[in-house]
Amino acid sequence: SLTLEDCIVKALRQNLGVAIEVLNPDVAELRVSQAKEIFYPTLTFGYNTRENIQASFSFLESGGDVQTTRSGFNAEISQLLPIGGTFSIAFDGYSSETNQRFQSVNPRYGATLRFDLNQPLLRNFGPKITKREIIVARNNLDISETQLERSLQQTVYDVEQAYWSLKGLIENLKVRQLSLQLAEELLEKNKRSVEVGTLAPIEILSSQSAVASRKADIIEAEAQIKDEEDSLRILLNLSAEGVDDDARIIPIDTPDFEKREISFEDAFQTALQRRPDLNGTRINLKNREIDVKNAKNQLLPGLNLSASYWSPGQSGTEIIYDPSNPFDPPIGENEYPPSDAVSDAFNFVYDNWSVALTLDIPLDNILSKANYAQTKVNMEQSLLMLKDQEQQIFLEVKSVVRAVQTNYERVEAYRIAMQLAEKTLEAEEEKFKVGISTPYFVLQYQSELTTAQTNLLRAMYDYVLSLARLEQSLGTSLEKRNIKYSDFRGK
Repeated sequence: SLTLEDCIVKALRQNLGVAIEVLNPDVAELRVSQAKEIFYPTLTFGYNTRENIQASFSFLESGGDVQTTRSGFNAEISQLLPIGGTFSIAFDGYSSETNQRFQSVNPRYGATLRFDLNQPLLRNFGPKITKREIIVARNNLDISETQLERSLQQTVYDVEQAYWSLKGLIENLKVRQLSLQLAEELLEKNKRSVEVGTLAPIEILSSQSAVASRKADIIEAEAQIKDEEDSLRILLNLSAEGVDDDARIIPIDTPDFEKREISFEDAFQTALQRRPDLNGTRINLKNREIDVKNAKNQLLPGLNLSASYWSPGQSGTEIIYDPSNPFDPPIGENEYPPSDAVSDAFNFVYDNWSVALTLDIPLDNILSKANYAQTKVNMEQSLLMLKDQEQQIFLEVKSVVRAVQTNYERVEAYRIAMQLAEKTLEAEEEKFKVGISTPYFVLQYQSELTTAQTNLLRAMYDYVLSLARLEQSLGTSLEKRNIKYSDFRGK
């Protein structure tokens, strides 16, 4: 035994389609994180060492082979700026030692602290261009969330449809069973009348035919109930709870048949504001606008600003020669540690800077122009899709509002028709008792009563389903049942 609320909760928790859809925002959220990686600082380290040995071709170089050993390292951190430029800070150092003659510093230590800025001023300039992939990824995340919300709304409606359809089929089975009971009672009366000689034996045939026909109706109604139970069982994914596939599902809620006054204008405005699929289309249009702006930016010339500032430092062993005779062996040396070179670099002892502007004007940019034209066409297409979707929602809401009103009027009309059919059957049964009617007419009015009862049931449940369809068309089915999308997304 399940209430409608029980079924909705089970479906939202266990339905496999919902389980698939709920993963899409998670994937989109990971893509947002991936797009943000362009703003993560990049740290680079490097180390190199080499040794060169070559023959000496001059007594000024060396007495034997010329041997030079050099080792170096570098460290750099670079960062993409929101306006499209790149800023980096680098520090590198080296040590060099050689056996060449007439060196003023040997071994030698060097260090350099450097700052570089490369900034595009036309093409690829601006935060919207730089953050384009992030903005698009965030919009896609919003789109995936609207798709999930719409999927939840569709699941709620599917459950309501299956639940009330099952309830209606069960009530229809009761009507069929009552119809069979009336036919069997009439058959028994006819048999007794034949036995006492007040009714011709041939009159029993129509009663027997009616009983057989109504038994067939019951068999068909029971099969329809089982089919609808299977549909609801799949929606709820009851196998996840270990429920047996042959277990009966009994809907215990009773539908509410109160009349609802609905303003089409209010309903349409609500749908324009609340429909997740329409909101998703609007967000997609924003992505197309971003594509157009980016493609237009790529048509601009490339004007780049490059600015650098660096501070070098140097130390090592200073070799002192006799100024009067520099070809004599060194007369002394002064040793300065590598830290002196680092100190000079960080104390900005030697200031160096450079500024440059580079202008890049393509002689032809056919591909960029074609891409720009394509993005404008895509945007126009998305805009038309939005307008078309609004028109479709207009027709959908109008049709659903009309269906609610029509189905309620059908309920009232079929209720009167059923009451009249009951009175007609009662009158015909009284006529049959006094012998001025035949079993044929009694069976005919029984069938008319069954038809009237079936029509009333169908109209009543059509009215309930049209209300559920209205909530889905307006995009308010979750709110109506106090289902918070944010809580479900958090799950």
